[in-house]
Amino acid sequence: MSGTVPAGPVADPVRAKRRVTLIGGVINLFLGSGKIVAGWVGQSQALVVDGIHSLSDLASDALVYVAATYGSQEADSDHPYGHARIETAATAGIGAVLLLVAAGFIYDAVQRLLLDPDSLWIPGWLALGVALGSLVIKEGLYHYTRRVAVQAQSNLIHANAWHHRSDALSSVVVVGGIVGVLLGLPWLDAVAAIVVALMLAHVGIRFAWQSVCELVDTGLDPQQVAYIEGLIGEIDGVRDVHGLRSRHMAEEALIDLHIEVDPRLSVSEGHRVSEAVRRRIIEEIGVVTEVLVHVDHEPSCWDEATAALPLRREVEGELQAAWADLEGAEQVERVDLHYMQGRLEVELHLPWHPDCDTTLLHRRAAQLAEAAEGLDYVSACRVHFMGR
Repeated sequence: MSGTVPAGPVADPVRAKRRVTLIGGVINLFLGSGKIVAGWVGQSQALVVDGIHSLSDLASDALVYVAATYGSQEADSDHPYGHARIETAATAGIGAVLLLVAAGFIYDAVQRLLLDPDSLWIPGWLALGVALGSLVIKEGLYHYTRRVAVQAQSNLIHANAWHHRSDALSSVVVVGGIVGVLLGLPWLDAVAAIVVALMLAHVGIRFAWQSVCELVDTGLDPQQVAYIEGLIGEIDGVRDVHGLRSRHMAEEALIDLHIEVDPRLSVSEGHRVSEAVRRRIIEEIGVVTEVLVHVDHEPSCWDEATAALPLRREVEGELQAAWADLEGAEQVERVDLHYMQGRLEVELHLPWHPDCDTTLLHRRAAQLAEAAEGLDYVSACRVHFMGR
């Protein structure tokens, strides 16, 4: 009964989700009403329950339609990560509805079986024919909806497909119950109603649990995380990867992580490496739509020591104070700061031209470096000469 589902994506996933939901809603409206009437006239409690099941599908179809419409909207100021979790909340709603309906079915059937056996319904051939027709229709609707879910890559539509499948399977049970009654077992129709309700509850629990896991930001499974870390480790310039976190947003996944690079890379090269990481993950892992990469220049064990060091404005102020009596300090064109293992390395850039006094230039450079290294948090000071 599984069939073959084409994996090719549809051109307009939102439109496809709306269309399949509307088709399912119309079918559920007529099918549910028909089963309730036929069950009442044909005296089949299981068929009436199955009809209510189909009408509950109609309610879920409406929920799915709204979620598919609004869940696909772009991000805005109130929802900076987009509206995809509207689909997640809707899926949880479907699960809750299924659980409530199942509980009502079970309660009524048990009441009739144990407390009032005379109230058991005795179905006939009309009920059997309608149940068989429902089985065929709902199984076909399941396959159609599941195909659209795969093409549109939507967990919500896939959940609704299984809702149709649960209705088809429940029709199988209804058929069995009615056949049993026709063979002389009057209680079997009520038992079939209980079985249908338990099937319904199982599907409801599964959908609700999956949605709750997503809403509490359950991440990707360990195998996927290990695979992603392996991909990142293959990228030129990445020394290490750590702190990878992930979460689901409907059928999408978001990731943030830390990479370690050579501490002497320029800011632009570090960004280039991080962008390579982001692109690689999105290209290789289909469900990942957004990746935030934090670039580290050394292991995190040095974070606290580095955080105690002053920032540029304070460092430059103290350097100027240390150079107050030195000649050549006014010629420093650029100061580069390297925060390395809880200390600060300073690089100075001085101008150079062919006709300058090289001896004097080197003496001034040595004096500037010595004064800079006199600051207790500076571990080294190097001077570079820039030609003009």
